[in-house]
Amino acid sequence: MPHLLIFVRFLLIGLVFIQISCVRNPVTGKKQLVLMSEKQEIQMGKESDPEIMAYFGRYEDPDLQAFITEKGEEMAAVSHRPNLAYEFKIVDSPVINAFAVPGGFVYFTRGIMAHFNNEAEFAGVLGHEIGHVTARHSVIQQRNNLLGQLGMIAGVVLVPQLSEFIEPLSQGMQLALLSFGRDAERQSDELGVEYSSRIGYDAVEMAGFFETLERKQEKAGGSEIPEFLSTHPSPAERNQTVAQLAATWKEKLNLEATEVNREAYLRRIEGLVYGEDPRQGFVENSVFYHPELKFRFPVPGDWNLQNSPQQVQMAPKSGEAVLTMTLASGNNFREMAEQMVEQYKLDVLSVSEEKVNGLTSLQLLAEQKQENGSGIRLLVYFIQQGDVSYQLMGLAQSANYTTYESAFLSTMKNFRELKEADKLNRQPERLRIVTLSRSTSLEQALKAQGFSDDRLEELAILNGMDLNESLSAGTLIKVPK
Repeated sequence: MPHLLIFVRFLLIGLVFIQISCVRNPVTGKKQLVLMSEKQEIQMGKESDPEIMAYFGRYEDPDLQAFITEKGEEMAAVSHRPNLAYEFKIVDSPVINAFAVPGGFVYFTRGIMAHFNNEAEFAGVLGHEIGHVTARHSVIQQRNNLLGQLGMIAGVVLVPQLSEFIEPLSQGMQLALLSFGRDAERQSDELGVEYSSRIGYDAVEMAGFFETLERKQEKAGGSEIPEFLSTHPSPAERNQTVAQLAATWKEKLNLEATEVNREAYLRRIEGLVYGEDPRQGFVENSVFYHPELKFRFPVPGDWNLQNSPQQVQMAPKSGEAVLTMTLASGNNFREMAEQMVEQYKLDVLSVSEEKVNGLTSLQLLAEQKQENGSGIRLLVYFIQQGDVSYQLMGLAQSANYTTYESAFLSTMKNFRELKEADKLNRQPERLRIVTLSRSTSLEQALKAQGFSDDRLEELAILNGMDLNESLSAGTLIKVPK
């Protein structure tokens, strides 16, 4: 009987909550259940934005930033939610992606900006992302994710994993990485066509960019395209749908001429950093180099590495261990070690101080006991180089720790100052716009620029063309330099 009363009480609370949380969708006009008001939605975006920018870093290009802001504001004004204070930003990532978070914050990676081949392609994707905002897809998906996680909380608390020691993704990044269902993606495609048509662009061009995404994904085996893009409709379906919608909106808006602006866009992105930026760190011959911070360390053989402005993470394919490198806050290593011991309730096995290739260092070996009798062992090296301190931490279950200890020590003991001039001076590739002097195929044009066969397909995708495509004299193409 008490259980029944509790159930009824929660049911009544739920019914009241549903009544006050059903709002009308700005796009469809239908009522739907959401877990936050528009004010809360905007606040969530404002709180997420600094976290997203810290994770990716801002790409500094004032002219290109001014362009996306101008077009974004023009498109927002004709959207279903024109009163939001939209912000449009370019983030410093080579991944081909664009995303939006609640409240009107829209982000483009420099990677996607490099792969657009005209303004109309950009405008279609811009409209697609604004569509996610206007249709409140992030808010709805967050509701679905939250409801789906309620049953897992107890298990996570009772069985801590190695991830407890790793900096979790912030709320902002979790929002940025939300995946939407195919229905939401189709709706955003429709809105992308509508919004880009309303500001005078040829919306058919958006379908061409979907083909670029598909080709890039096939060439990379999916590794360069975020997994959440797999929820998007197929390019073939999108091409047909977008073409039909574009024709409908041209007729509805009485558009006699629409804009594509290929040359203007290509000129605008000349000089854009293309691909990985070695200034932010790169791996070569199993060594990680960071030219800006001037350090290097070996990467364990066959381990995966993920580099971001906040940390470097490495792990074997088995996932049984993790090795991270982050900036350390402060230079009192004894105090930092004590704080870590207290925070994670660790049993200290040893603490020692020794120089690491001439750099001041403190080493901590500790273990966290689990309720089931197992444990997690961690080895931490705090290292100071000049005015900057670093924390290198290796983690594994206690039973497997000896398997990975040598890999941890190899990386930590070989952390050193980077002095090699060729690594310190490594520069990224940047886009150069070439005007063809004669009629030729794309393949021949690329070979004339000195590119080897193993890069031809990559550059064909970059230009949104086939290698055997015939190009007339005066055509502009993109090449990295």
